[in-house]
Amino acid sequence: MLTSGDVIDLDLGLPQGREAGFRHPAVVVSAQRIISAEPSVVYVVPLTSTVRGFHSEITIEPDEHNGLTVRSAAQCQHLRAVSTGRVVSARGNVGVATLAQIRETIAVLLDIPI
Repeated sequence: MLTSGDVIDLDLGLPQGREAGFRHPAVVVSAQRIISAEPSVVYVVPLTSTVRGFHSEITIEPDEHNGLTVRSAAQCQHLRAVSTGRVVSARGNVGVATLAQIRETIAVLLDIPI
């Protein structure tokens, strides 16, 4: 079962434009109360190993908890809903502090009061 903050591998298919595609890691950002209801769709933020330093990205260092092998950037500007059927595997979890940073960045991008 997925949990908020999980780092997962997704099969995103063929990308269009600058969106993430193919097999790609992502962080699950859906609320735990939603995930606990076992939805068929969850919200994720794709990860990239190309860290550009954009204000819309959160840098995540690899560690034994998140399962990442390289420094990565959570691309909050690419928030998307995906079918849980696209989940290939789970790597770990980014933890509550990093998840909070990602969610705060999403709130800023969507002009949602924090």
